[in-house]
Amino acid sequence: MRVLGIDPGTLTSGYGIVVEEDHKLFHVVSGGISPSAKQPFPLRLKKIYEELEKIIDKHRPQVVVVEDLFVSKNIKSALKLGHARGVAILAAMNAGLPVFEYAPLEVKQAVVGNGKAEKKQVQMMVKTLLDLPKVPHPADAADALAAAICHIHASRLREILKNSSSLRQPARGAGGYRSPVRRTQA
Repeated sequence: MRVLGIDPGTLTSGYGIVVEEDHKLFHVVSGGISPSAKQPFPLRLKKIYEELEKIIDKHRPQVVVVEDLFVSKNIKSALKLGHARGVAILAAMNAGLPVFEYAPLEVKQAVVGNGKAEKKQVQMMVKTLLDLPKVPHPADAADALAAAICHIHASRLREILKNSSSLRQPARGAGGYRSPVRRTQA
């Protein structure tokens, strides 16, 4: 699975691609898209869109994950962030890619094991999980990689649950139930 994670922002939008092969995670590319703060807002959004298009075209992810909005006290900032999210989602949809969204709490929980983890903890776990020589830069890139890792973990869990529930379904044509999976205790 090749997943593009995006941490949208109007000053810097982080991106990162993670590949899962044989239950191992590999870093492909990451970075930040930082349009000039001096540009008018619509031009910053256009720059984010165009750069994401290039990344998608070059690296061919199968799935795009966009970090969901967090509740902000500053409505104006939240609205601008919403525009950046919309641009990221549009770039993915125009490329024909499925889009998944995870709340920051879910991303932190999946990567660090604590939904209230600090940014530094997320950065260090991303570095560790992807066996990187240093923490991804900018910080938004680490958040984007964390979102991609979150999706990979969530997909694994969905697959396990799907397979587990199919074991409890009646066997077709046999008129009975399949035996449940046995769990052993350590």
